[in-house]
Amino acid sequence: MRGDRWLKVLLRASGAGTAPLALSILITLIFGSLPAIKKFGLHFLSSSVWNPVTDHFGLLPFLMGTILTSILALLLSFPFSMAISIFLGVYHPEGPLSKIISYLTDLLAGIPSVIYGFWGLVFLVPLMRKLELSLGIPPYGVGILTASIVLSIMIIPYTASLSREILKMVPSEIVEASYSLGATTTETILKVILPYAKSGILAGIFLSLGRAIGETMAVTMVIGNSNTLPSSLFAPGNTMASVIANEFTEATRSIHLSSLIYIALWLFVLTLLVNLAGNIIVTRMEVIGEKKNL
Repeated sequence: MRGDRWLKVLLRASGAGTAPLALSILITLIFGSLPAIKKFGLHFLSSSVWNPVTDHFGLLPFLMGTILTSILALLLSFPFSMAISIFLGVYHPEGPLSKIISYLTDLLAGIPSVIYGFWGLVFLVPLMRKLELSLGIPPYGVGILTASIVLSIMIIPYTASLSREILKMVPSEIVEASYSLGATTTETILKVILPYAKSGILAGIFLSLGRAIGETMAVTMVIGNSNTLPSSLFAPGNTMASVIANEFTEATRSIHLSSLIYIALWLFVLTLLVNLAGNIIVTRMEVIGEKKNL
């Protein structure tokens, strides 16, 4: 039995228990968004207008903001996550140094998101303004790239911690066989250990992506909160989660409130699709790996 199968068993067991809760949330979101669904339909997805004064609402600016920040954060965090997991899972699986780095990595996941947002405002935004001035673009400081950098730091522990445990579960027999054939440590990692643990690593990547998509407070504080399509990575924007956090308590008209719930419905669907895609890909990779081993 491969070392990363425990993850699939755990996900299936937890999924069976949370299915009724997820269904109830879905039903609640559908009923809450019915006025917006009746008025806008699927045109809501392609509309870039968000104007509470004229009661015109569209999802596109926030969908683009969510996708841009999440994907960019994943790309920025992945090299650091893999470096940490390889260092702790292969080079130093035991010892005081391993415990310290593991503790510090896990600690990142426990820091409240508002602290990340505050750090971004105080430290990162001034740096981004200096960079933007040097590039000759408007020095907003806040924006898509700033939010992505903050998000990338927040999601490092999810990929790093899961990948670390998966790499530790790689059977020592195949590692020793690689060394006995004359492979170096780098060759063993790239050609033996990582391919063997790829499904578990991929599960960690999708876990990080799901975390990035749903992040609210830290992103709200540093993304700029502009309800328009971002013109560049340095421009202010908004995500699906941040616009709900910003406007939900201020929505006085029923169609405005329903449109925000409609966004929440699509955010729920997007998160569900990411988790489903991750499960399908991990399962297929597992099957392919078993066929190769036969």
